[in-house]
Amino acid sequence: MDKYELLPLQLLREGIAEESDFFSPEPIDTPPVYAVHDQAYADRFVAGMLTRPEMRRIGFEQTPLLVERELRIARGTVDGALKAFDTGIAFNIAGGTHHASRDAGEGFCMINDQAVAAQYLVDHGKARKILIADLDVHQGNGTADIFTNEPRVFTFSMHAKNNYPFRKKKSDLDVELPDRMEDNAYLTLLRGTFQNLVERIKPDFIFYQAGVDILATDKLGRLSCTIDGCRQRDEIILQTAHRLGIPIQCSMGGGYSPQIKTIIEAHANTYRVAKQL
Repeated sequence: MDKYELLPLQLLREGIAEESDFFSPEPIDTPPVYAVHDQAYADRFVAGMLTRPEMRRIGFEQTPLLVERELRIARGTVDGALKAFDTGIAFNIAGGTHHASRDAGEGFCMINDQAVAAQYLVDHGKARKILIADLDVHQGNGTADIFTNEPRVFTFSMHAKNNYPFRKKKSDLDVELPDRMEDNAYLTLLRGTFQNLVERIKPDFIFYQAGVDILATDKLGRLSCTIDGCRQRDEIILQTAHRLGIPIQCSMGGGYSPQIKTIIEAHANTYRVAKQL
């Protein structure tokens, strides 16, 4: 959890961002949440009435502050996506809560921030075709579940085959990776897959789940990428969006290396790539 405080400090220290680049969102109203989550589930979550088995599946004790945090994360991703139409790119220091499905939370995720924002954009006529590119080491099962019957949102997840969640959902495109895959194989596969995908579906907005748990050092990952390989992954996604003039919103997703400096360095690289572009 320390990364959420340390990452903005690192960005400011390096001059990657200035204070004026940051905004603090209010908690989101419930209608955009209802658009992707079952209303009964969302209302029980907001009211602090999830059952103990539901909270065990999520992995957190439910508190009013946890509810507020999740609602602010979702609003931050919506607001960031709207800002990206003017700036080209926007980031959520947190977010990437891709395990939250239509009627349940799991894996530290309760409200699916990028799903809420993607549905908001198409429902309000801001985008006609959205691509959600999920490169966290874990499959974006909740996002896949939410958009099963939504043709305006294309879900792409590239993840470790043998990792959580052990019961996968079907994304529009799933690329499953073997254990211990290293940089060269990973980047070659991603480069061809992503660029061909963008050319084929022609999205006018991209959401990028930029989890850094693909690192070899990650306690919850099963891949063997280096920090530089993770940076090159970001370059593939962000350069493609930049070259084609497609607005993009990035949520940081997971990262569980033992050393906090490893996590901050990997996340900061995503911002460094964007700054260079």
